[in-house]
Amino acid sequence: MIKYLVFDFDGTLADTTEGILQTTRATFARMGLPIPSDDDIRLGIGLPLKGSLHTAGVPDDRLDEGSDIYHEIFYEIAPKHITIYPGVRESLEMLAAKGLRMGIATSRTEHSLVMLLEEHGIRQYFEILGSVGCVERPKPAPDLVRWVLERFGADPSEAMVIGDTTYDIQMGTAAGCRTCAVSYGNHSMERLLTASPDHIVADLRDLVALI
Repeated sequence: MIKYLVFDFDGTLADTTEGILQTTRATFARMGLPIPSDDDIRLGIGLPLKGSLHTAGVPDDRLDEGSDIYHEIFYEIAPKHITIYPGVRESLEMLAAKGLRMGIATSRTEHSLVMLLEEHGIRQYFEILGSVGCVERPKPAPDLVRWVLERFGADPSEAMVIGDTTYDIQMGTAAGCRTCAVSYGNHSMERLLTASPDHIVADLRDLVALI
């Protein structure tokens, strides 16, 4: 029986893609690098920032520089482009009413995560916030989900991981959890299927009925 839900944030709860695209483009411009395509940027969304920037084309020896610039300009550029997906607040309220306990496992920093959760009025639904600084090995390693579940005192068999990328699904599977992919985020349905999620939903409200 599922008692615990561990959500990804970007692309699952919040539509952060445009904010990430614009901040990444601005970072490359500041660095004097060719601006990557939207598809190249999207490929790295869900990874820790340096992994995301490297996927988009930042050379290894400039990743520290790129990360510093991205963090410097993120709060100026991104928040005004970030929204919560339709049905998310309603779904979280219904899941909480069912007695499910919820946490987050994200490659985002704790500071930006808390800021966005509070800004969009959904912070109260999440007991445990697992962010990029909590573990050494990032997604798709299972460490971050395990970190969250340890703080719940939960067994993986009682938990489901919900995310929009193969990294989320691979992380949840490796941790021994059930998994649910959302099809409206950053990875295509075709790509999500390569990670063999237990379930796929097109709207987070479908998760309520599934649980």
